[in-house]
Amino acid sequence: MVSDLKIVLVAAVALIDADGRVLLAQRPPGKHLAGMWEFPGGKVHAGARPEAALIRELKEELDVDTDVKCLAPFTFASHAYEDFHLLMPLYVCRVWQGIARPLEGQVLAWVRPAQLADYEMPPADIPLVAMLRDLL
Repeated sequence: MVSDLKIVLVAAVALIDADGRVLLAQRPPGKHLAGMWEFPGGKVHAGARPEAALIRELKEELDVDTDVKCLAPFTFASHAYEDFHLLMPLYVCRVWQGIARPLEGQVLAWVRPAQLADYEMPPADIPLVAMLRDLL
């Protein structure tokens, strides 16, 4: 099946704290899928590696620093939205410097794996929840 949808590459990360909780960010008003909860991350610019995008986005969105060696590739999502097709690798990160704080107006929540399904998430993120729960 051929599709005319543009493929958008977005990298996401499950930050997992020492208590085994996962950080979720709520999409702020005015953004696509506003109000839904997601794993932190962002678009991968042309020519950039997903890991570099995550390091940049974590600093810009949450004021935390991490390193490529702390980002473990875990799984990915592939989902067709109405006007684009999202391809999203999900990484796991347990080591970073700084305390996550919202720098772009988003709300943050540290969530126990068993409660991840209680948060309304974009369609692309939903299949990742069960895999993440199984990991943790």
